[in-house]
Amino acid sequence: MALAFFTPGILQVTCMVLFLFHFKSAAVQYVLQIHNNGPITTGAQATIHASLSMKNDDLAFISDLKSYHFNWMFTPLTLIEKSEQRFNSMIRVTGEFSGDFPISVWATETHCWLCQPIAKSFTMLHVTEFIVGNLTIAQIEDNRTFVEQGSSSATDTLTLISFFLHDPSNYFKSASFIYNWDFGDGTQLVTEESFVYYNYSTVGNCKVHLKVVAEWEQIESATHERKIVQKTGDFTTELELLDAVKSINVIGSRETRVMENLSLSLHINGSPPLTLCWLIKAECIPLEEEKCHLVVINGSSYNLSHTFRNAGQYCLSVRVENDVNMLQTYHEIKVWPTGIHPAFFALPCIALISVMLGFVIYTTFRSSSQQKDLVEVQG
Repeated sequence: MALAFFTPGILQVTCMVLFLFHFKSAAVQYVLQIHNNGPITTGAQATIHASLSMKNDDLAFISDLKSYHFNWMFTPLTLIEKSEQRFNSMIRVTGEFSGDFPISVWATETHCWLCQPIAKSFTMLHVTEFIVGNLTIAQIEDNRTFVEQGSSSATDTLTLISFFLHDPSNYFKSASFIYNWDFGDGTQLVTEESFVYYNYSTVGNCKVHLKVVAEWEQIESATHERKIVQKTGDFTTELELLDAVKSINVIGSRETRVMENLSLSLHINGSPPLTLCWLIKAECIPLEEEKCHLVVINGSSYNLSHTFRNAGQYCLSVRVENDVNMLQTYHEIKVWPTGIHPAFFALPCIALISVMLGFVIYTTFRSSSQQKDLVEVQG
């Protein structure tokens, strides 16, 4: 009696739904992401993480009730630890030999060893016998803040050179370090600190070199004897030293008239190439985000000209920067209407004052002469 309810139409629809569900499950694409925290030195430990996700269907993946198994291959590295959760896995390995070692992982459904992997991935772990780290260079800004530099730095500016040790497994926790600095200009220094302050005074290119020596005491597992272990590392960075932009001098008149061509000359104290940005508006404004006339110059001077169409008070805003810093200055300009310049109105006044002064002098001189003649006649 119950079978009467399953008509051919219902059976067809049911089969179609089951087929589509199976097809969708088979068509699901997974992504297996893997990353490591290398490089590491020999004897240290590296951590590798793998996480499984679904392409373009996060909601379906969150509602996925399946569990997955992660299979790792990391030979010839040595496994220290392994952990696994529902959608991710982690292993910790170490290496006794230097080289680049591939680490691969693939995911399968749990309890389905014969199933094809649903996703695969791999990463390369670099193992070296030397100390791992990097050099950074920063310079002080506004007398209080150190700003990390690129390949260019300013001369006559306090420079901070720092070494950062890469030791994710705390392998060097009991080591003592010696740092041998070579600043590339003939100056060398040995410190126990991982940073130094230095001031370069000459423009040019130099190569900063650092040799790091780490030593610590270690107990041999076989003989239980104590021995001193040493590792070293050599680090180099190229440095281009430039003179910072220290001044911008605007040479030219601060007054002009409407429809007259005003020529100004900019003289810049700083190492080229220089990026110059200038703008004339009614008020002085910073040019960080304002549109301006942008030019690149390879010298230390630049000539500009401008014709004003309206009278009023204007301001020339100038910003100059090179690879190490930026400087901005302003130059106020008064634009008079066309016609007689106001200075000409002063000429009649000056002439009148001159005539009056001459008349006073003449009168005084004449009066003095007459008195002298009178005295001579009486005598």
